[in-house]
Order: sequence, then C-alpha cells, then structure tokens
Amino acid sequence: MAQRGRQKVLAIVLAGGEGKRLMPLTADRAKPAVPFGGIYRLIDFALSNIVNSGYLKIVVLTQYKSHSLDAHITKTWRMSTLLGNYVASVPAQQRVGKHWYSGSADAIYQSLNLIHDERPDIVVVVGADHVYRMDFAQMVQQHTETGAACTVAAIRQPISLADQFGVIDVNEDDPRRIREFLEKPEHPRGLPDSPEEVFASMGNYVFTADALEEAVRADAEREGSKHDMGGDIVPAFVDQGDAWVYDFKDNDIPGASERDHAYWRDVGTIESYYDAHMDLISIHPVFNLYNEAWPIYTNYGPHPPAKFVHGSGDRIGHAVNSAVSPGCVISGSTVSDSVLSPRVKVHSFSHVTHSVLMDRVEIGRSCQIHRAIIDKGVFVPAGVHIGVDREEDLARGFTVTDSGITVVGKGTVIEG
Repeated sequence: MAQRGRQKVLAIVLAGGEGKRLMPLTADRAKPAVPFGGIYRLIDFALSNIVNSGYLKIVVLTQYKSHSLDAHITKTWRMSTLLGNYVASVPAQQRVGKHWYSGSADAIYQSLNLIHDERPDIVVVVGADHVYRMDFAQMVQQHTETGAACTVAAIRQPISLADQFGVIDVNEDDPRRIREFLEKPEHPRGLPDSPEEVFASMGNYVFTADALEEAVRADAEREGSKHDMGGDIVPAFVDQGDAWVYDFKDNDIPGASERDHAYWRDVGTIESYYDAHMDLISIHPVFNLYNEAWPIYTNYGPHPPAKFVHGSGDRIGHAVNSAVSPGCVISGSTVSDSVLSPRVKVHSFSHVTHSVLMDRVEIGRSCQIHRAIIDKGVFVPAGVHIGVDREEDLARGFTVTDSGITVVGKGTVIEG
C-alpha cells in the first residue's frame, strides 16, 4: 500500500455507471469501458492518475455490463504481487442483502470488507469516466493538513453553467471549507475570489477511512436516501462542518502546459465525448496525450505500425490534424481532424473528416464520413455517406444528436 508520510491509502474507483446518455456506445459495455482517444478506455485515465500519484492498491467496483471492462482491467492493469500491489475488479456481490448497488455510496457500503482487509488511513474515491490528469497525492496532503474527514475535488466553472453541475458553496472567511452542496442550482453565489465562477464537483473525494465507513453505514439506514456520494454522503459531512474543498487549479502536474493545465472533461454525453476527442487533435492540444512525465497507461495489443499507401493523382493516402493508431491502413484516402483506433482501414477515394472511428472499422471506397462516431467492427460499404444527410442517417437507424453528430453502434450492418 502506498504511503505518503505514514498515511496508508486505498483507492476505490466507482465504475458501475450505466451510461444511458452515451447510448448506443454503452449498449454492449459499461461506460468506463467505452474506448477513447484511439487506444484507451475511459477508465485508463482514472487508473493512470491514481498510479502516477503513487497509490498502488486499487479496487474497481463494477456492476452494469462489466465483461468488457473486467477483461480490459485483467489484461492491462497488473501490478507487482511481490510488493502486494494490485488493481482488482470487484463486481456487486450482494454481501448485505439480495440487491444490487442502489447508488455510489451503497457500492462502498456493500464493499466495506475491502476497506477492512486493507485497514487504510485514507480512502481516495474517484469516478471512472472522466478525462483529466490529477495528482491525488496533493489532494491527500491538503486533506491531512486540514484535518478534514471529507475533501471534495472541485473545478472552477463559469457561474452561467452552474445549473449543469453539483456546485460547492464555500465560506467567505474560510474558502476551503464547504458551506453547502447544491445540486444544479439556478442562482448560486460566486466564489469569494472570483464572483463569476463557481466550484463544480469533479466526483473525486478523499476520506478519512473511519469517517467514510461511519458515513456509509449511517446512510444505509437513512430513509429516503438515494445512497449517492455527491447527493447524500458529502452533504452529511457538510452538515457536520467537516467537509472541505480542493481547488483543482492548484494541482500541479509534471509536464503540463499552460493550455492543458487543470483540464477536466465529463464525457457523459455524446456531445461531450465527441468534443473531448476534438480537444486531442489540435496542433497545440487542449488536452495533451503526449505528456511523457504523466503518462496515460493502456494496452492496445500487438498491432503493426500505421500505414499510408498510394500517392498519385487524387489517390493519395494521408491524414492531417488527426490521431492515427497502430494497425491502421489509410489507402488512397483522406483523413482529417479525426481520431482512428487500431486496425481501422480507409479505402481509396474516401474522405473521413471530424470523426471518431473505433477498432476494426472499415471504410469502403468512395465514402464520405463527416462528424460521425463509428463503433467497433462496422463495415461501411463503398459509396455510403454518413454524417452528410441527417434524414438518410436516421432512415438507416443511426443515432443523430441535436448538434448533428451521427453515431453508428457496435457491429451495425450497413446496406450499400
């Protein structure tokens, strides 16, 4: 177990999210298992942050459609057993009754045996489906210095967006102590040092282990509770005057640029998932995957290098402003402003623009793909256009968002 000073720290990753707003990408997998950025799964960001922070005993609490997630963790996240480190995927076990997890707090309550086994001083609890870099050791340090029972990580957001977040209202005379936790408020107070901003909860928490156990036990007995970490557990600590906020802008990541410092994206909707991909591929990325000082770890298999073939006339295989993964073949076609996962093939005279193509997608000849997300294993026959004509996309059974992003589900069969 990692020790900072003499503190023993156990990390718990909440990975049971159903991800309804990401349908059809979550039709066959849990939200944390959704591919992202070409070679990663969403959970890789949370796990990489924990590992890079020096905490090497990690449990991942899973529930919905977890096979893909469990398989990824098993194949990718292996620690040194000699040193007693691990990443363990733990499914819902009905240890306290014949029911599944009824909320994130209930997930921890039903898994208290994991805390009892490790006997940590501190428990770091994080979500599994956000894109960001964070050194949790810095948050744990503040938690220890303040003597808090509960510390909530928060990112500054414009006050105009407050109704989209869980908002943390802080004391004016002690701006690290939480006065109130507000769920999507319409008229919140601004921050003492920045009246046009609010603190939005990131879904990441640090708890003193004994206080966390006491809180989830009390919550399990509370009638009317939704058994939610943000909606029930944190407000309970606030009522006790024992909840503090950690300002994400103070988190210093090695190798971070001014442009991607304190980047955090909740990719809970198709629009935010798509926008986060576009953040990766600008010349100076809004979120920089190339920071070697704080790597994002994953395993994408034994694939050969990407290949670009044909170079005459209008049959030139090339990609610009794009991220192209190993195993891809760009054959006499144009890819621009897009993210391609491993083993994608794009055949001659096709154009892929502002799109996200997942593993083993194959684009036939003379296709037009624009502002589309195409999930694993889809073959697009020659001459098919996706993301060009909304009515045609809907007629084919594709999902089209209000903003015009077309989503093709995993394994969809497309007629030519």
